[in-house]
Amino acid sequence: MRSQVTLKDIAKMLGVSVPTVSRALKDYPDISKETKQKVLNLVKELNYTPNQFALSLRKNKSFTIGVLIPEIVHHFFSTVISGIMEVADEKGYSVMLFQSNESLERESRDAKVMLNGRVDGLLISLSNETQNLDHLSEFEKNDVPIIYFDKVLAEAKGSKVVVDDFKGGYDATRHLIDQGNTNIAYIRGPLKPLNSIQRFNGFRQALQDAGLPYNADFIRVCKKVSQEEGYEFTIDLLNQKTLPDSIFAATDNVAIGVMQAIKEKGLKIPGDIAVVGFSDWRMAAAVEPPLTSVRQPGFDMGVLAAQTLFDQIDKIENGKTIIHMTQTLDTELIIRKSSVKTLNSIQQTSKEVT
Repeated sequence: MRSQVTLKDIAKMLGVSVPTVSRALKDYPDISKETKQKVLNLVKELNYTPNQFALSLRKNKSFTIGVLIPEIVHHFFSTVISGIMEVADEKGYSVMLFQSNESLERESRDAKVMLNGRVDGLLISLSNETQNLDHLSEFEKNDVPIIYFDKVLAEAKGSKVVVDDFKGGYDATRHLIDQGNTNIAYIRGPLKPLNSIQRFNGFRQALQDAGLPYNADFIRVCKKVSQEEGYEFTIDLLNQKTLPDSIFAATDNVAIGVMQAIKEKGLKIPGDIAVVGFSDWRMAAAVEPPLTSVRQPGFDMGVLAAQTLFDQIDKIENGKTIIHMTQTLDTELIIRKSSVKTLNSIQQTSKEVT
């Protein structure tokens, strides 16, 4: 069983930091004798006994990190994993990999498995169902650092590695506007994840900057962010009195469903309805017409997230203070035929995309 009293509790009672308490218990020379004695007295008074998990972490690192993502068979996440693996291999670490399948229940269960498996740190992209981070609180209590990447919650206290989703949403929408579209529909992601919020904010800002009204009738919200939702929402949009002249989809997977529905209705892409996706999966260039999409630097995200995690593991091991921060990577709009309506854009596209 876990001790009811933690290092954090002792630090709070004495008005010092957790690393100070930890270093005092290890008899580090940079901690004063007075502070050490206060820590030892309180430890004795509270009958504090370090739990075996925390003790093993301090004395014998597992040289394993945990990675928890929504999907493994996913082009974006596969590139992220490649970046993580490269850094882990250089550091001599193994990787324990789990997928939540967008389920909070599975995410909670797998996080517990990794904690019990004594990972030295966790890299996590949250599921669409995740509304709070209570199930990850034990990591903080045991000084196991967490780096959140891609799908994060705004209230997450740990460090984050994300892409500039606002810019991605803005650029995609601005491109559709520049093609002469004015009735732009957006099939967005769930309401809670920060990346979904930022893409939506970028979409709205682009409309505002162009002097176009925001029309809630053209907005649909995904729960699973699936191809099926893209198809069903598009059929719904095409049954409205006023049709969209373009659709921006939260992901390329959703965009494929959008394109399927448009074709079934006998409409042309982009002549009748232009389409833009997000992520730039490999299939984006393979569909007909090739899909315009916002490219995310997945490999770079994996590298940066892993480097940040190992830096925090080192700081904890050496009793140094961790300063949490959000690191943001750039996005790039890759223009293809699914969104191009003007001659100038066609010429530009032929130069930019091979």
